[in-house]
Formats: sequence, C-alpha cells, structure tokens
Amino acid sequence: MAERLRVAVLGGGRSSEHDVSLRSAESVAGGLDPDRFEAVPITISRTGVWTGPDGAIVSVTPGQGGPLGCDVVFPVLHGPFGEDGTVQGLCEMLNVAYVGSGVLGAALTMDKERCKAALRDAGIDVAREVLVGPDDERGSVRARVESEFGFPVFVKPARLGSSVGISRVEAAVDLDAALDLALAHDDKVLVEELLVGQEVECSVLGLPPALTASVVGEITFEAEWYDYEAKYAAGGSALVTPADIPAEAAERLRATAMQAFAVCDCHGMARVDFFFTTGGRLVLNEINAIPGFTATSYYARMFEASGLAYADLLTRLVELALERHARNDALLR
Repeated sequence: MAERLRVAVLGGGRSSEHDVSLRSAESVAGGLDPDRFEAVPITISRTGVWTGPDGAIVSVTPGQGGPLGCDVVFPVLHGPFGEDGTVQGLCEMLNVAYVGSGVLGAALTMDKERCKAALRDAGIDVAREVLVGPDDERGSVRARVESEFGFPVFVKPARLGSSVGISRVEAAVDLDAALDLALAHDDKVLVEELLVGQEVECSVLGLPPALTASVVGEITFEAEWYDYEAKYAAGGSALVTPADIPAEAAERLRATAMQAFAVCDCHGMARVDFFFTTGGRLVLNEINAIPGFTATSYYARMFEASGLAYADLLTRLVELALERHARNDALLR
C-alpha cells in the first residue's frame, strides 16, 4: 500500500468564530480517507498558540516543511487570522501545499467591501452599501443611508463571518446601537440595503478555469433573518436541494458563482451565497472561501446532492492543493 500523506488539519484560531472552526476541523479530520491520509489535528488557541494531537506546542519554522512534518495543510479556520490570507501566507513561506485559496483570494473574499468592489467591476450584481468607520459622524451616516436606500438595513462587520456582529435595523433610531456592535468586531462596517427574497447558494470546487459548481440550494429558517442562532442551533435552518427557483435562474447562479470565484482569485473551494429577490434580481451576497465543513454543513451537502460524497470531496480538495502547489513550485524554478 502506498504511503499515506500526512494532512495537518488546523482548527480553532484567534477569531470569534473559534468554536465553529473546531467543529469543522474535527469533522474534516474524521472524514479524510484513512487509507490515503493520516489526519494530524492541530488546534490554534484563542491566543494563537499551536498545539498538536498530544497537546505539545507545535513549532512552525520556515525551511522545515509543514507543521509536524505534514505534506499538506488543511486550514479549517474561520474569520481573521485564518480565512483572511494570514495562514495562507505562512504556508507559502513554509513552501507547503495547503487546501483552499491563496493569499489574495482569501484576503479579498474576507473583506466584504473590497470583494464587492471587484465583483461590481466584473458586472456582478451586489447589494448597495454605505461604508462606516469608527470616526464617521453618525448623523451624516444616517442621512446617507436614508438618501441612498432607506430602512430597514443590515449592519455588518466588513471582515467577519458566521453572522457575528450583524444586526437588522428597522429604523434610523436603532442604527447607532447596531454600528456600536459591529465596530466592536471590526473598524470597518457596512450598512447594506435590505433585499427581500430567497437565500440561495451553491458550492464551487476546482482550480480556474477548471471549475465545478454544485446544485443550487435554498436556505429556509423560521427566524426573522439568517442570524447566528438560525445557522448553528439545532433545527434553526434547513437546506433544500434543488432550490425552488426557475431553472434559468439556477443556471445563471451557478455560472455567476464560478465567474465570481475566478474574479476573486479563489482556488480549491468556496460557497457562494445569493439573494433571489421577489423582483427577479440575482444578487451575490458573499463568497465564503473557507465555509463550514462538517458533513452536514451546506457546502458539503450541496456537493453530496450533486453526487460527490463527503470523503471524496475532502480527497479532491487535498489533490487540488497538491496540484496547485506543484504548479506554483514549477513557476518559481
């Protein structure tokens, strides 16, 4: 039997999405094909300390390959210091293959404001927004929101995920409290227009230009909006595949998702989220370069509905990481 590849599965991290990441990483480590891979779980604490499966501190040093002698790194980290290009840059310095997007793709998709600018330039429809910083005068912010699209609105940190720090604001009088909450998580905040319609998404896999998009899924939930509890509480939401939208809209969504993936220099994987509005608008909401990764997370489930099982999906992602690393390595010679 061929020697198994050692795969370092990174979980935890310094962001507020630490606990979500741990659940995803545990699932990935348990889901990798044991005949082909040896999973090596590495936990990153909230203070940034790396520990291996035996609890010992892991040394990460350029020139010594992957952590604990691993052949491939599988970052299952959400939010800052993991999904934003930082760990990806470290892997580049270590010259080790890693799953997912590179430094640019990770950083760009993490920053909602910059990502939307790139998508707009490519002709992809995104929600209108007002950008707010900690020193912006609140009266001027309220006036701009009223003038440009009015209330209700969503207020969100520009560089965070999992609905952390996000508020739905019904009226101008409640805007300040929502801005305070979002600014507690990030010094760049978006106030976005409210879009009414179905929340639909698909998963993308591959290296541009060879990309595959899953069937389109629709998120249903009982809450007023798709908040943290709806995402992670038992029974808080459900995935319907295929989504109940016209076939033409579903094909357009899949094509747009792959276009956006390439525009943002993504590699390996991403979940691309849209609104299909009551007026027929297909609006790209977010590109998640490291989506939730349990076997029941929607990225994996949409590919399962497309005929690709969870273990096979993980195998393909490791193969893509090795393929991209070999390609980049050849360019440097």
